[in-house]
Amino acid sequence: MFERPRAGETAILVHVSQQGAADPDELQEFRELAESAGAQVAEMVTGVRRSPDPRYFVGRGKAEEVHSLVESLEAELVIFDHALSPSQERNLEALFQCRVLDRSGLILDIFAQRARSFEGKLQVELAQLRHLSTRLVRGWTHLERQKGGIGLRGPGETQLETDRRLLNQRIDQIRRRLSKVDSQRDQGRKARRRAEVPTVSLVGYTNAGKSTLFNRLTHAHVYARDQLFATLDPTLRRLKLPEGENLVLADTVGFISKLPHELVAAFKSTLQETVEASLLLHVIDAASHCRADNMAEVTDVLQQIGAHEVPCIDVYNKIDLLDDVQAHVDRDEEGQVIRVWCSAVTGEGMDLLVDALQERFHQAHVRRHVHLEAADGRLRALLHEKAHVLQHQSLDDGSCEMEIELTVADFNRLLKKEPGLADRLLKE
Repeated sequence: MFERPRAGETAILVHVSQQGAADPDELQEFRELAESAGAQVAEMVTGVRRSPDPRYFVGRGKAEEVHSLVESLEAELVIFDHALSPSQERNLEALFQCRVLDRSGLILDIFAQRARSFEGKLQVELAQLRHLSTRLVRGWTHLERQKGGIGLRGPGETQLETDRRLLNQRIDQIRRRLSKVDSQRDQGRKARRRAEVPTVSLVGYTNAGKSTLFNRLTHAHVYARDQLFATLDPTLRRLKLPEGENLVLADTVGFISKLPHELVAAFKSTLQETVEASLLLHVIDAASHCRADNMAEVTDVLQQIGAHEVPCIDVYNKIDLLDDVQAHVDRDEEGQVIRVWCSAVTGEGMDLLVDALQERFHQAHVRRHVHLEAADGRLRALLHEKAHVLQHQSLDDGSCEMEIELTVADFNRLLKKEPGLADRLLKE
């Protein structure tokens, strides 16, 4: 047995293609994933193999090549860009005498580093424990070698069963906690439905610019960087459209190819915001060479969580990186906006996106003239918050007259909440 270091820094990456040479974009994404986890990439080994080897995933010769690199470069970690079986991980670790991580374990490690909220940490821990439960035997192989003799009968199996029981208890505990958080989120969604506030959810491949777009639309300060999975915890902000409608904009976790099923299951409560949204904005990196594949991956995850039937507008972001594309919208045969081309960094095309949202959520409006006394400061502030103020005229006695515009539904709710408003409405 070798000592497993708590964190590997110097890493060797292994990518095996099933058909021809490796795609440079896939290799670059794999390298960025490893670097996002904090690894220092010493070497990347590539190869071609039609089917995985049952023992090492790669062939014996390729495994020996990686072993030589581990020794010469003094690597602490070998990362495979594929899903490895527990036995393959054990065999590779025994050969390399260092830790071996597959793609799922790598993504889980990144999520564990990025989770900030209580819910996010619980979700990541649940996904990690589910992943670990299939690999639990690795930690107790030294006990399993004790086959018999006085005082040496059966401790390996007993210890393993005990550890599995403790693991399952922790998984059940996290599930109960997440169910409470999920019920709280559900209450928030019900409140928004009662108030008839539509929710618009941003979805897309990781690093497509969702958080930058979110900040541009809502003037928020959500963490956004040019790296994979910069944002993990979901964020909700109010977005007020030019004609007065209020929306809730939700920034969600980015998707990626071969996303571990453990993560999709663990983040189901977070992704519920996407399932119950009124509209999806599918943010796409327009400058990416593999944007078609990335879009297909996002569509696949949306189908897994049951959000594929939610209406969607494709937002082709990062047009500032393209030479021959200007901000514009594409419409279908019925005149509905289906695509918006824009740049969240420069702001180009943001007005087109807001107009598309306004067009999608346009409701019947009313315009009213209101006379407010000087003592009606609270009501005045409420009208500025809930309505679109078209005109505001201050009078000599401290009172004012306002022309407001808002949806019929909002106007009726406001009259119900503030009965005194009806007495301040001027006759048209």
